[in-house]
Amino acid sequence: MPKSKRDKKVSLTQVKRKPLETKQQLVQDVRSCAEQYARVFVISTENVRNNKLKDVRQEWKHSRFFFGKNKVMALALGKSDADECQNEIHHISKHLVNQRGLLFTNKTKDEVLKWFAEFKEPDYARSGNKALETIVLDKGPLPTLSFSLEPQLRQLGLPTSLQRGVITLTKDYELCKKDAELTPEQARLLKLLSKKMSDFKVNVICMWSNDGSFEVFKTQDEDENQNMEESDEES
Repeated sequence: MPKSKRDKKVSLTQVKRKPLETKQQLVQDVRSCAEQYARVFVISTENVRNNKLKDVRQEWKHSRFFFGKNKVMALALGKSDADECQNEIHHISKHLVNQRGLLFTNKTKDEVLKWFAEFKEPDYARSGNKALETIVLDKGPLPTLSFSLEPQLRQLGLPTSLQRGVITLTKDYELCKKDAELTPEQARLLKLLSKKMSDFKVNVICMWSNDGSFEVFKTQDEDENQNMEESDEES
């Protein structure tokens, strides 16, 4: 019986930030999943929030996600056919860059692509995100906001005053302009005003199957430029 590729030792001397035991456990977990599951997908997230990512993990509890330790995961999978843990799986490693992770699953390619193509969760934009629309607040009362927020709104740049216990804009105010990057103050104001201007999404980059096949769905440039392209389409 041929020796399992999973039994090969991997040198972790290049990766120094975390205890060796933690990295070794991750290597074992990744290699175990590579044997257990039929397919591995490289995925990336947009506007990620821990609570929303937790919901995705719960929805896909039949599968396994790994995020945040790409160098160690690439070493575990192997970077060439000489050190890969499964046949042809080393092709996955070169796509583990930036804010990407792994999804191990027995679901089919079509099931994975369809689910994540349809998945989108509206969320509040962060500083540095581009505004999806121009928002102008009209002069007058803001009755949905508690009067106790008025000092904070003024500190964030809104021209407000309290009139009979109601927060009131003293003049029209352009909160943000379409396609301009949001400042921390603008992002905070949008959240206080309950205006969601971003979506949490998961992009599928490529796939390896245990029959040795490998397929790329999205290049790195396409992944990085997707937000800009979607904004143009929506306009």
